Amino acid sequence: MLNLERLRTLDALARHGSVSGAAEGLHITTSAVSQQMSKLEREVGQQLLAKNGRGVRLTDAGRLLAEHAARILSQVELAQSDLEAQRGQVVGELRLSAFPTAARGLFPAALAALRAQHPALRIRSCELEPESGIAGVIRGDLDLAVVLDWYNKPMPLPDGLVKAPILDDPADVAMPAGHRLADRAEVDLAEFAEDEWITWGEGEFCHEWLMFTLRSKGIEPIVGHRAAETHTQLGLVAAGLGVCIAPVLGREPMPAEVVTIPLKQRVRRHVYVVWRADADRRPSIRAAVRALKSAAEKLG
Repeated sequence: MLNLERLRTLDALARHGSVSGAAEGLHITTSAVSQQMSKLEREVGQQLLAKNGRGVRLTDAGRLLAEHAARILSQVELAQSDLEAQRGQVVGELRLSAFPTAARGLFPAALAALRAQHPALRIRSCELEPESGIAGVIRGDLDLAVVLDWYNKPMPLPDGLVKAPILDDPADVAMPAGHRLADRAEVDLAEFAEDEWITWGEGEFCHEWLMFTLRSKGIEPIVGHRAAETHTQLGLVAAGLGVCIAPVLGREPMPAEVVTIPLKQRVRRHVYVVWRADADRRPSIRAAVRALKSAAEKLG
């Protein structure tokens, strides 16, 4: 009989494309992955992996069994979801991610509430950018991911995922306290055509949104500095090195040298949580969504 954990290892290898990627996704060592695959090859009596330079690739038999493994594991998850739903108890393990400001602004309250209300639930969390969080949910490395899109640039949601809104997060422009516009009640993005922008990393969804939004207003952005973390961006603003977009969620405490001014055309990002449709009936998923919404409501 095929061993489920070995099939899970094969599935991770097929999805990640490497032993190291499979090990990271399964939270085990690379040697454990190799051992599981060796046992699976003995179990089926066929070679499933072949050398490919310094790495490995799946053989034809490996790809065939990996396709079956994906379907088997999906059915197992459905069975677990149905059993959890029938029992109606929030138990087992829940793996979730959030982009950094949501992890800072929502996770402490939400995860503490889950632990207090459901002590039999084991929770593991990490910070991941939205694209990586969605990919983790699709691969099965995560059960839930807190992600975002912007009012004028939605993030495509792949088939097979379900989402629930958590909050709408307003964003201001953050500028040095001595900036020429720092005493204004509100500002327009066009007024920053000559300013240097502090933005996110190249290719990140939020960076692409900012470039898209500024260019739609006829502004060719001057990008001076890049930083993934909001607090790093605000630190650069405090030093007088430029301006940045500062969403409200997770931005406190603000440096004293920074002023935030609302935009005339209100800018908001939509924060929501996604999970796989085949896990939709799990009570732990529902409990986590409720805890995240409750944490958001307490932010006012």
